Amino acid sequence: MSQIHPTALISPSATIDDTAVIGPYCIIGDEVTIGAHTVLHRHVVVSKLTRIGKHNQIFQFASIGEDPQDLKYAGERTWLEIGDHNTIREACSLHRGTIQDQCLTKIGNHNLLMVNTHVAHDCLIGDHNVFANNVGIAGHVVIGSHTIVGGNSGIHQFCRVDDYSLIGGASLILKDVAAFTMVSGNPARAHGLNIEGMRRKDWSQQTIDVLRQAYLTVFRSGLTTAQSLAVLKEELLEKEPKIQLIIDSLEHSQRGVVR
Repeated sequence: MSQIHPTALISPSATIDDTAVIGPYCIIGDEVTIGAHTVLHRHVVVSKLTRIGKHNQIFQFASIGEDPQDLKYAGERTWLEIGDHNTIREACSLHRGTIQDQCLTKIGNHNLLMVNTHVAHDCLIGDHNVFANNVGIAGHVVIGSHTIVGGNSGIHQFCRVDDYSLIGGASLILKDVAAFTMVSGNPARAHGLNIEGMRRKDWSQQTIDVLRQAYLTVFRSGLTTAQSLAVLKEELLEKEPKIQLIIDSLEHSQRGVVR
């Protein structure tokens, strides 16, 4: 039997794994699924139409799967999906998607959402990300994997934040953040590569040097985006396959990248 505190309120249509823990005064709404070994510590609200995977930790006063804050929303059936091994700290708010996008907000695996993080409707978030206190992620934002977003930062709707990037605290992101880059400020500007993050992952000095060369080509050489892409593809990609992530950032960007 799952460990459900007697003060918790559970919808008859919710599905809770036998190994899940539902703490005091939690509220679980209609068509919610909670996977194995996930813990809702206390005073957590999971509104409805939400799928939560395995081994997640969700702390008090988190609001999960609530209606999107979009004036076009008219009660449609939309979803929030949360993967495995995520930690969602106090007072976080995660909203479902809208029919104007894919009807889905999705969070991957092994993410840390610190106190009061907001993930708006239709966001797609990858794995192994860290969002510090009071981060605000607006609607339709796409965030890759292995990123860090500093506290009190805001990300404008429809932006992309690509893999292994780092956003400094109290930054305003109005354009896309390219893979591996370190940005900060209001509005944000690029300040180099996330070198420390690379070293923590034990990447070789050769890999770091080639990525640094790519950064200088894109952000400091004065070349156009098309010219930079040509250098990355023709001269650097064969030296280091991770260069493809920078190429993807430039080619997929709809808003332009932070420079």
